[in-house]
Amino acid sequence: MGSTLHNADHRDQLKTYSANSLVLACQHFDRHQMLKRLFDASAALLSLLLLAPIMAILALLIRYQLGSPILFRQIRPGKQGQSFTMYKFRTMLNTIDNADNLLTDAERLTPFGAWLRSTSLDELPELWNVLKGDMSLVGPRPLLMEYVPLYTPEQARRLQVRPGITGWAQVNGRNTISWEERFTLDNWYIDHQSCWLDLRILYRTIASVLKKEGISAQGDATMPRFTGSHNH
Repeated sequence: MGSTLHNADHRDQLKTYSANSLVLACQHFDRHQMLKRLFDASAALLSLLLLAPIMAILALLIRYQLGSPILFRQIRPGKQGQSFTMYKFRTMLNTIDNADNLLTDAERLTPFGAWLRSTSLDELPELWNVLKGDMSLVGPRPLLMEYVPLYTPEQARRLQVRPGITGWAQVNGRNTISWEERFTLDNWYIDHQSCWLDLRILYRTIASVLKKEGISAQGDATMPRFTGSHNH
């Protein structure tokens, strides 16, 4: 009888310990998310103010080189799959074929547009998305809405957090890695996210941009289309 009561008490203690650990983990996660959002909003606002002259010059150059519109707008999946409009500087022409279909990315990408991409200057308008709360400075890159139904449950974990302008996958190969590697790296970030990791990624992003690393996959202007993980 005494042994049974002892075992019951031990199980209760384990349950209490597990519950307390879960509460502490949730509190730590919430605190991190609050700090992350505060940092994102402050950094995005300051960056927009400081970079406003450069963005104005880029807008004029894009209008002259590519015509209008100056901004590229596209609906992307955000946190929990909620859609938002992502803004980037336009880098491609809107050239169509005889059947009114857009030409391939490689055919529409101009030398000026390629330069914008190689310097990542086309990403600057996404700072507005960060300020609004659609995106974060660091997180999995927001992919196309049409990809979401193709995700496996494991790949869909990337939707647990706000998408980022840069991320762990971006500083570990960017567009030169496979889709499977990208999803693995994104999930690693979700499992290990911290303020220090975000700062490390931002530092490595600056280095990658200066070195112009990982801009496009071999044989593609950017990345090949994601068609699902056929081995699942």
